[in-house]
Amino acid sequence: MESGSRWPTFVVYGVRFMKLTESWVEDVIESQVDGVELIALEEAGSRKMKVLRLYVDHPDGVTHELCARVSAVVGEALDRAEWTESPYTLEVSSPGLDRPLRKPDHYRAQVGKKVYVKTFAPVAGRKVWRGVLLEVLDDAITVREGAEEATIAFDQVTQAHVIYEF
Repeated sequence: MESGSRWPTFVVYGVRFMKLTESWVEDVIESQVDGVELIALEEAGSRKMKVLRLYVDHPDGVTHELCARVSAVVGEALDRAEWTESPYTLEVSSPGLDRPLRKPDHYRAQVGKKVYVKTFAPVAGRKVWRGVLLEVLDDAITVREGAEEATIAFDQVTQAHVIYEF
């Protein structure tokens, strides 16, 4: 897959670089690996050594073989697109038991379960909620912690994940 409208290219002080987007990575995966959903994309590291982490899911589960296939497909596409001139590490894994919640569908699949939600600014007096996900609306979620409930807009969430209880 060649770089396109979903892969913004910038030139700063004569140096060309590209901003990686989840939609570009999703397109790469969907074009070559059936049934894989990109749950989250994280960039870490430094300019000297980048780390790109992909968390993926599949209806039949995430296996080592599936991670290796996704890694090969995405790695080849990143190299063709010349994403970075510096070395990088590409990590592909399942989202784990405390799976991140990023998209409305991720939240919908977890209604009734305990979640951790952190916000940019306080909602109902606090920035961190650990409670049961009661409802998913078009633009917000409702969480109950103890006797308190809060409706939190998606655009206020900085981090959210399932709290796995044994």
